[in-house]
Amino acid sequence: MNNIIKHKKVMAKYLPLLLSVFLISMVGCETDDQQTVARFTELTLSEEFDTDGQPNPSIWGYEIGTGENGWGNQELQYYTDRSDNVTVQNGVLLITAREESFEGSVYTSARLITKDKFEQRYGRFEARIRLPYGQGIWPAFWMLGADIDENPWPGAGEIDIMEYRGQEPTVLIGSMHGPGYSAGEAISKEYELTNDRFDTGFHIFGIEWGPEYVNFYVDDVLYNQITPEDVPGPWVFNKPFYILMNVAVGGTFVGSPDEETVFPQTMLVDYVRVYKELEIN
Repeated sequence: MNNIIKHKKVMAKYLPLLLSVFLISMVGCETDDQQTVARFTELTLSEEFDTDGQPNPSIWGYEIGTGENGWGNQELQYYTDRSDNVTVQNGVLLITAREESFEGSVYTSARLITKDKFEQRYGRFEARIRLPYGQGIWPAFWMLGADIDENPWPGAGEIDIMEYRGQEPTVLIGSMHGPGYSAGEAISKEYELTNDRFDTGFHIFGIEWGPEYVNFYVDDVLYNQITPEDVPGPWVFNKPFYILMNVAVGGTFVGSPDEETVFPQTMLVDYVRVYKELEIN
């Protein structure tokens, strides 16, 4: 863990410069699929999880309870803000799903949000994460439109930077949801690792988002771009969004745990960073 902290401090110091050099070299270039690439080099959020204990309350809030609160997908966990389910240790955020009886549920976990604390329209959003594993385990790093209270889902829009079925530890999914293309009809694409697993090491999951596109990345590999022409309904991705991170248990996307699912299961988050686009005169 100490090596992780040293790595993070060095990278946090030099990453904006490195990104500037790397991305400037890419501007004007096109991939085989004609994707748009922009320069996102101005750091607007750098959450390095350098202080042990509860996550920084100026950045993170919590959603508490179950899907009966109006969100969820028939999941089985009760989300809490207890240190048993969410804590920072040795420079890493730990979100842990546990098998235990709590408030009428048989599993607990945590769901962190930046709603009303950090919201941004457009930019690069990324996190370095090691994922949990097992049948019925459903971690996610994602975003919702900040107007969701006035414009209920899916009207507010949703961008799933990374979601993953624990029983498929080499495959993740990036998706977008909006009016007319939500839930099972979301616009999605899978990314599969070769000779590796997402639960055995850290990987960087990110998007780059502009007025007319969202690019999806794993370890800086661009694997999908979604544009207004790709969605069968209105493009609702032109306003601020906020960040969510959670580990769900069960639900329609992954199914329930089985006798081979091992608990506890923890998602480890090394950092969360957000950039906005470099202004070009």
